[in-house]
Amino acid sequence: MNAFPLLPTDPPRIGRWWLDARLVARPSGVAFLAHADGQASTMLILLSRGAAGDAAARDRLAGEINRMSEDTVIARGGQGQDQGRLAHLFVSQADDPVGPGHAATAPWTVLAWDDSDNALREADRLLRSVDLSGSPELGTPSGPGFSLPWIGHSTPGNWRLWPPSWPDRKDRTGWVPMLASWLLMILAATLALLITVLIFQNPPPGGGGGGGASGSGSASGTGSASSSEGSGTEPSSGSPSGSGSGSGSPSSSGGQGSPTKTPSMNAPGQGSATTTQSATPQQSRL
Repeated sequence: MNAFPLLPTDPPRIGRWWLDARLVARPSGVAFLAHADGQASTMLILLSRGAAGDAAARDRLAGEINRMSEDTVIARGGQGQDQGRLAHLFVSQADDPVGPGHAATAPWTVLAWDDSDNALREADRLLRSVDLSGSPELGTPSGPGFSLPWIGHSTPGNWRLWPPSWPDRKDRTGWVPMLASWLLMILAATLALLITVLIFQNPPPGGGGGGGASGSGSASGTGSASSSEGSGTEPSSGSPSGSGSGSGSPSSSGGQGSPTKTPSMNAPGQGSATTTQSATPQQSRL
């Protein structure tokens, strides 16, 4: 079998058949080696852009297909291929999304393939019947040579790919890309786990700052209390104070000259009791 690689202008898929290689190419169309998912290889014939735009060429292809056996024709589709004896094999694409002004799809047919020269000759005969190159001449040729007006437009006709190729196409992926993708996924997961362990291994800095501030505050308060106690002139805590009447009785009502103890619980540095006493003439003589 003489198979040729696909060209960039060839469609990747027609209907549910994937195109694998070129078998026969003529100005009227191309015969491809194709396959459907999970099925044996087939031969798909797609008319060219020029032949697909000619109504007479589309009718010639439809007539040739209707004369074939049902064992040979597997499916057919495209513009003008839904009539005739084998119209029940027509694959409709009416539910595919079509934009405004989108041209109709080119006629195509899928034939059985047995990997023989007879299959190649049948594809060549079908394409020659469309471009009239296989038809015998009638009479004696005279005058300028005749050729079909679309004979130079040999690129594959309009095709529509729906649904999109990805991710429906799984059979074309080899074991090397799959292995590489799995290794990349494992590497990315390992790197993410390592970064997570490094982040949560040590506590964030500055966690014990509150305790240090509290301790320093306590120390400063104690120091201020001690200095305030040491600045007093006379330690006179609890000593009686003489009143102005000269009675000599100790007074604890908190009046003038009485010792006063004022504990402060809220203000820092003033937690100790402070004693204030005014000197009297009697105390001076004593």
